[in-house]
Amino acid sequence: MMIGQSPAMLDLKTRIGRVAGTHFTVLVEGESGAGKELVAREIHQLSLRRAGPFVPVNCAALVESLLEAELFGIEERSATGVRGRRGKFEMADHGTLFLDEIADLSAAAQAKLLRVLQDFSVERVGGTAWHKVDTRVIAATNRSLRSLVDAGRFREDLFYRISGVEVTVPPLRQRRQDVPLLVEHFAASHRRVRNLPVDASALHALVSHSWPGNVRQLARVMERAIALAPGPAITIEDLPAEIAQSYDQAIGANDRDQTLRAVTGRYTRAVLERCRGNRRQACAILDISYHTLKTYLAYGAEAECQPPAEEPSTLRPEARAELCEQAS
Repeated sequence: MMIGQSPAMLDLKTRIGRVAGTHFTVLVEGESGAGKELVAREIHQLSLRRAGPFVPVNCAALVESLLEAELFGIEERSATGVRGRRGKFEMADHGTLFLDEIADLSAAAQAKLLRVLQDFSVERVGGTAWHKVDTRVIAATNRSLRSLVDAGRFREDLFYRISGVEVTVPPLRQRRQDVPLLVEHFAASHRRVRNLPVDASALHALVSHSWPGNVRQLARVMERAIALAPGPAITIEDLPAEIAQSYDQAIGANDRDQTLRAVTGRYTRAVLERCRGNRRQACAILDISYHTLKTYLAYGAEAECQPPAEEPSTLRPEARAELCEQAS
């Protein structure tokens, strides 16, 4: 299930929908942990092959000596004690074969793969007959294949065979708006274990983090917090130290106990100040629309108009409203 409503995610979903309706080979590019296999599965589920099998293969884990047997199969009694079996291409017949981390294939393996992709016929190890397969191939990589081709580390003819129809998965730092949705998804998936809400400061710290490990890293962080949190809710103290520290540096440790609206307003104003008042630039950094920026800035104005928590307000409601209007 693809989770997210950010512009980058909506664009990705649109592209997936268009690609799924074809039978072409697809190249999925993206950083490690961004969700490339999830994209491949979504393409398969939306395609006319959805009733067929989805067969994932981790190319980085393929042993060179066993690669042919793993991908193309092995004929019965091809060697003493060897039992015949189908390879991944035949297993994915009328379905989809997902070749993850294709850039890790050796030069010899690339040559063998190219031969099969030319006419989608496989010859099992020890066999003499060719088996035609109706298999769609989706390849994925976390590295630039174009750069590898230029460096002589990836076959150019194979690159052109698998590229052309490309889908790029955006890293999580480019779609921070989706972090709350992902946090809720991961928390809900573990509610049978522990039903823990995420408080405002912890959620804002998660949104503010750069996530070098992308969605996979966020999933592990949520598992850790759910397993180790001592209280009735996940707080910033239950997050890894590097996340809490980067959050403190961004907004200041004294802001931890404020509401999410107040912290969001402060953070937005800080970004706008760094951009010297350039709202277009601030929107690009925050990955939000101009309308959302105005809303977040209003949050900051609200926070400035609130009396300190330890002191009762001496302003009449109408006077406080007037000050808020002036501040905004």
